Amino acid sequence: MQINNNIVLYIFLLGTLIPIQSYGQQQINVSQISGSDSYKNVISTAVPFLGFAPDARSASLGDVGVSTSADFNSVHWNNAKLAFIDKKFGVSFSVTPWLRKLINDMYIGYLSGYYKIGSNQAAAITMKYFDLGTINLTNETGESNGISNPRDFAIDGTYSRKLGNNFGIGVTIRYIYSNLISGFAGNTGVPGQGIAFDLGSYYTTKIQVGNNNSILSAGIHFSNIGTKITYSTPEQADFLPMNMRIGMSYLYELDPYNSLTVILETNKLMVPTPPIRSSTNYDSIISGTENRGVPVLSGLFRSFNDAPRGTAEEFEEVSFSSGIEYWYRDFFAVRFGHHFENINKGDRKYFTLGIGLKYNVLELDVAYLIPQGGRGHPLADTFRFTLGVNFKSTPKQKPENTTTESEQ
Repeated sequence: MQINNNIVLYIFLLGTLIPIQSYGQQQINVSQISGSDSYKNVISTAVPFLGFAPDARSASLGDVGVSTSADFNSVHWNNAKLAFIDKKFGVSFSVTPWLRKLINDMYIGYLSGYYKIGSNQAAAITMKYFDLGTINLTNETGESNGISNPRDFAIDGTYSRKLGNNFGIGVTIRYIYSNLISGFAGNTGVPGQGIAFDLGSYYTTKIQVGNNNSILSAGIHFSNIGTKITYSTPEQADFLPMNMRIGMSYLYELDPYNSLTVILETNKLMVPTPPIRSSTNYDSIISGTENRGVPVLSGLFRSFNDAPRGTAEEFEEVSFSSGIEYWYRDFFAVRFGHHFENINKGDRKYFTLGIGLKYNVLELDVAYLIPQGGRGHPLADTFRFTLGVNFKSTPKQKPENTTTESEQ
């Protein structure tokens, strides 16, 4: 990939969400890079890759995951689910070729490993890697100015615990590294670094419906609560994509071999809304309040009541995801989903579909995204792949208030 002129803007595109000049003959802005095609008062953050769906199962369900059953990738969606996983330990790897309509060598990789500690606790280590591809740098006259390979990554450590048979909590500590200026001759910036944590809770219970079983689950997850990130001076620091996700799911056993799960989730960035500024004078605010320089905790609480257009705009900042998952014999799954984001806050609207296969210890998931904007949309033809290996089922807990013959 070759970028001419204003390369600094391209290098900062994912960290600061500033529009860039062009790629080939197509106009691009950073909201497109994160998957949206409108920037009408969009809330921007540093390192937005932290919020991208990393795995194929959740991506094929419209980007849901806070209330679904526990799996390899629970850390990203709701770390509290991890304690409910029914295997002893496992590893998985996910890869997503990103924005193939625009760039041919950008991708997201996600590596996850977990270990069940007894029947009530679990721990996990995960890594998310975002490679922005190779960039041939040139100066204003077109002469070569070196090669750059901007990249971001985050490494997590997670602990999850059940508090009873139906309820669990989780905590994650995350280190973030963002090197968007690699290889740029004469740059005076530094790689961005940050620390963040996630907090999650999860509730699940079995319900008898006639002769069939069903499972009702709910969850809430707060992610990326942490330090700001800067590539230059502290005054230029940007918020992490602090996020709140809430959802419910309902699994119904059609018969002993078939089950159907319906999921609905909401999502909100807990980052201050930018003010509406004058088109002729950036420092002149027409409505709203200044969001630069706001401390992290103040910004987090302000994010629920600071939209320039009031309550109506606050509701616009909530996105919705829904999904349906069908399983046959815990062997083959078919999934459908939909994601909706308001036109004034990014306008990401897309359908998703995918399949899942389980055989012995192996699991394979594939997801495909269909944007409502048509095949010319930056997210068109987005595939995700996840391959996982689970080992050993955890022993079933003995029901309470029961005794064995040897104990009588």
